[in-house]
Amino acid sequence: MGFGNLFKKQLSSVIEWRNQSADLLFYKYESDTDEIKNASKLIILPGQGCIVLYEGKIEDILTIEGTYFLETDNHPFITTFLKLRQNFESEHKMQLYYFRTAELVGQRWGTANPIKYVDSFYNFPVSLGAYGNFSIQLKDARKIFTNLIGSKNIFTADDTRQLIISRVTSELTSYLAKSKYSYREIDTHLTEMSSDIKEKIGFIIDNLGILLTDFQIEATSFDEKTQDNINAITTMTRESQAATEVGLDYVELEKLRALRDAAKNEGGLAGAGLQVGAGMELGKSLFSKKEELTTVNSQDDTVILLKRLKLLLDEKILTQEEFDQKKRDILNKI
Repeated sequence: MGFGNLFKKQLSSVIEWRNQSADLLFYKYESDTDEIKNASKLIILPGQGCIVLYEGKIEDILTIEGTYFLETDNHPFITTFLKLRQNFESEHKMQLYYFRTAELVGQRWGTANPIKYVDSFYNFPVSLGAYGNFSIQLKDARKIFTNLIGSKNIFTADDTRQLIISRVTSELTSYLAKSKYSYREIDTHLTEMSSDIKEKIGFIIDNLGILLTDFQIEATSFDEKTQDNINAITTMTRESQAATEVGLDYVELEKLRALRDAAKNEGGLAGAGLQVGAGMELGKSLFSKKEELTTVNSQDDTVILLKRLKLLLDEKILTQEEFDQKKRDILNKI
């Protein structure tokens, strides 16, 4: 240690937290040996507080802005030179931990992994992600320091975010397991979910000294597999409804599709190990079924018959020529 540095250490200092970062919640004042000299000035600015540790114990927690004079057993020059045997280092250590008292707002959160639960409407497992924002305020600096800070020199908004997210995932998993909100309705319950999750997480982190002032679930998103499954079900439901409207059922429509595909796909028939002539037989079956479904009777509903023709045309079970002919037959009966 040079004489200049040794001399500089003997002076009482002015201590303040300058250039306070918006993402920094706790900050340990940097001092080489933590030998704060007696009568040093500690400045607390608006939106700040400070925990004063002296010889390993919390001596005071300052939350009112202003200037404070620190009392220590480290007297300029005298204490240092009396500690020659200790390499000029005093055992009277003081640590100063500044902390943010202003509310920290608009912090983003999102689930790291999908939350799985059983959809109440579709009755199969779905995977959901969620995201939103939250706001907090440091409520009890002593609790936070004891439970979260320990020997850390800083504690950031990201540390708090990770704490919140870890709780959100577990609480949301439990909530959805009970509610089983469907894919179709979950977005209408976001306000209710936000309030419930805020209450549960708020109670947990309050015990750590942090006040959760706001918590919002902005939106949810389902994974690709879930959406594919739901789209498939939606398509089947829509097709089933369309078939019902024209006097068919979904199973019958599927049989017609199978006949259509098999009858025109000779390679498919061979690949399936069917005998020669099977395609011809399937063609006859398809023709027979088409005639049965499109033959006009006096008691048939004309509108339903026309809709049935259009459905069979769209499915390529009827050709355009067959459709036109059957349509003329129906209209000529009117």
